[in-house]
Amino acid sequence: MAKMKGALIGCGFFAVNQMHGWQDLADVEIVAICDRDLERLTIVGDQFGVARRYQSANAMFADGGFDFVDIATTVGSHRALVELAASHKVPAICQKPFAPTLEDAKAMVAAADKAGIPLMIHENFRWQTPILAVKAVLDSGVIGEAFWGRVSFRSGFDVFSGQPYLAKGKRFIIEDLGIHSLDIARFLFGDANRMTARARRINPDIAGEDVATMLLDHDNGVTSIVDVSYATRLPEEPFPETFVEIDGSKGTLRLGKDYRLIVHGPDGTTETVVAPNLLPWASQPWHNIQESVALIQKHWVERLAAGREPDTSGRDNLKTFALVEAAYLSAERAETVSLQDLLT
Repeated sequence: MAKMKGALIGCGFFAVNQMHGWQDLADVEIVAICDRDLERLTIVGDQFGVARRYQSANAMFADGGFDFVDIATTVGSHRALVELAASHKVPAICQKPFAPTLEDAKAMVAAADKAGIPLMIHENFRWQTPILAVKAVLDSGVIGEAFWGRVSFRSGFDVFSGQPYLAKGKRFIIEDLGIHSLDIARFLFGDANRMTARARRINPDIAGEDVATMLLDHDNGVTSIVDVSYATRLPEEPFPETFVEIDGSKGTLRLGKDYRLIVHGPDGTTETVVAPNLLPWASQPWHNIQESVALIQKHWVERLAAGREPDTSGRDNLKTFALVEAAYLSAERAETVSLQDLLT
């Protein structure tokens, strides 16, 4: 059986993880890479043995010869690159955040739909092994019907050393990290219809907010809190773990530090460790995120081969992106924002 051929645009900090993930899939081969920075292009090309290297995405698409493209660039370039892929009818994966604005994101979905190509957003946090374990418990019914939840990511980790551009944007934690946590909330509790948010900047050396707390009203009646911080100094640094609390009609669930999952229900209490796998190319503490990259890429290949829409399609991710926009609007106005107003 012939391998599925892919191309990668963007050879920066995080894209190396994606290249490792593609390399692990026996039925996928990355045949072309693209980056405007010749040094990064050379490093990634040499490391992964990719001969076709481009500094122009237009030139790469003109040459063709690939079944999908993985867009791993920064947000400002996403719309142009997705629309370029659509014009060549090449299925596309787009790194989060989806786009600079919700209108851009809607235009990207429309372009993909018009071209008849699948578009997936690389929203990988819901693919983390601990989050999948939480979802499985929730779906099992052991704690009954959820009525309250919390998705929490609080850390003092220096993310700026590896991604210095994060310190320069007027938007930071909600757009970069909160988007993941909000997507987890949607994954676990369903779509939300209202958002109330507060945000602050604690670190004086950055331009954007580094702390945010968001209250969501979900369509099914669940109330959830999503809180994120890169200004929290703890005795033990939990980066990059996401903590989850869920209260249900029959019991409770708590995902805590070191991936300890405690489930309490009518039949008693169980405690398990739902740690991610440490892949051969991964490194702690990043291995949780790195494994989720491999898992979402496997999902993409399976859905592409089957002709089915991926779980984190552009259409689905509009709802996560709308939560991000709602959070910024709510924090700015100090009022509750309706999601329906943003999505219509």
